[in-house]
Amino acid sequence: MSTKRITQRELESYLWGAAVVLRGLIDAGDYKQYIFPLVFLKRISDVYDEEHAAALQVYGDAELADLPENHRFAIPDGAHWKDVRETTTNIGQTVLKAMKAIESANPDTLPGVFGDGDWGNKDLLPDSTLADLIEHFSTRTLSIANLPEDELGNGYEYLIKKFADDSGHTAQEFYTNRTLVHLMTQMLEPQPGESVYDPTCGTGGMLISTAAEVKRQGKEWRGLKLYGQELNYGTSAIARMNLFLHGITDGHVAHGDTLGKPGFLDEKGQLMTFDVVLANPPYSIKAWNRDAFVKDPYGRNIWGVPPQGRADYAFFQHIARSLDPKTGRAAILFPHGVLFRKEEATMREALIKSDLIESVIGLGAGLFYNSPMEAVVITLRANKPAEHRGKILFINAVNEVTREQAQSFLEEAHQTRILGTYRDFASVDGFATVADLSQIASKNFSLALQLYVGAANAANGVEKLAVEDAVTAWRVAAKESDQAITDVMNLFSREVLA
Repeated sequence: MSTKRITQRELESYLWGAAVVLRGLIDAGDYKQYIFPLVFLKRISDVYDEEHAAALQVYGDAELADLPENHRFAIPDGAHWKDVRETTTNIGQTVLKAMKAIESANPDTLPGVFGDGDWGNKDLLPDSTLADLIEHFSTRTLSIANLPEDELGNGYEYLIKKFADDSGHTAQEFYTNRTLVHLMTQMLEPQPGESVYDPTCGTGGMLISTAAEVKRQGKEWRGLKLYGQELNYGTSAIARMNLFLHGITDGHVAHGDTLGKPGFLDEKGQLMTFDVVLANPPYSIKAWNRDAFVKDPYGRNIWGVPPQGRADYAFFQHIARSLDPKTGRAAILFPHGVLFRKEEATMREALIKSDLIESVIGLGAGLFYNSPMEAVVITLRANKPAEHRGKILFINAVNEVTREQAQSFLEEAHQTRILGTYRDFASVDGFATVADLSQIASKNFSLALQLYVGAANAANGVEKLAVEDAVTAWRVAAKESDQAITDVMNLFSREVLA
């Protein structure tokens, strides 16, 4: 067992080596529900031993060194990694028993954290495969001295991305392009002590990004209060592990359906509100309870009830209701369709009139993971600066993207240009336009970028501009052209008469 500092490259090789053990035995999409829990079990066991050794030096007594106050997490007898490693038969049952024992011994922090993997299924995971997996993980000591929290957290993120690469079209359920997440986080500028919320948090990447951003600024990041909710039980467990492995202690991840049963309520039974909301909701889902939303007890139908086939504006309204009225701001990743679809026109008009929208940023293709669809980031701000009220900034950044080896991402230069334009809140020829609400009203309250900034388009996206919106765009352009011709003719006439 290695007890030396582990480099990032060694860590990545070590973590991905576990997937190699499983390759061909189980579906790539299921790797995460077995590998992540084992990494977490190994980590907390090794850290427990590290804490025990430090306390032993202080007290000189093994029993005193085992006292709960010397350890972040309790590990009951028989539930340590070494107990699992010594098992030769029914290994899956032993793993499951150890994980359940640890969850029970840490009721305030770890209930359900290991997920719901089918550890007892020997057809799926025979003893020989589990033994190989456990021996592979036993080759390294995952103590904090060997692997500080940030570094292990980065390794965990690497593994999440690798699993997303292997999982094909299902990846977007639990992974959002991290270069885009970084941009969205910078736009909202999270501050020490603030509350941050992601209503569809996947593996927790957006929440972790806010802590990383505050830390990058040299500010106190541990006081952030992070909240997330995730429908998939296994993915919600991974999010909780991810927060712990990044050293985040004040993190809360609820499992469940955000639209049907929101996980964070105040003392009055209403939605909690937050300073910062980051979200990549599942787009255009059809399987949601529209009937319940008609009489929503949390008042989330402020602009209306979305059609059954598209829940996007249900998430939109949930996020709007989750904003702190003084400090709340949000960045939401959506497909372009929310900007112009006719079936949501009434709700979109109400949203625009609420003056919550701060900016609409059209991004290039491929930033939805493993999808050619073009993305749009919409930012909301509950309390706009006076000079921004009644206005929306449109940014056409569809060309600010790089694609390499079938992956799209934002380079630092892309992020810098978009972020600088967003912060300046000013028109830039061919790239950005500040439009007031009367201008937007004149375009039938469509937010389609084509109507405001150059030739932004979604040619590669699944959701293209609808025919009626294309007609609207043409009519607006024709009207503006006619007006321009009239102005020129009037000017010419005046000059001739003069």
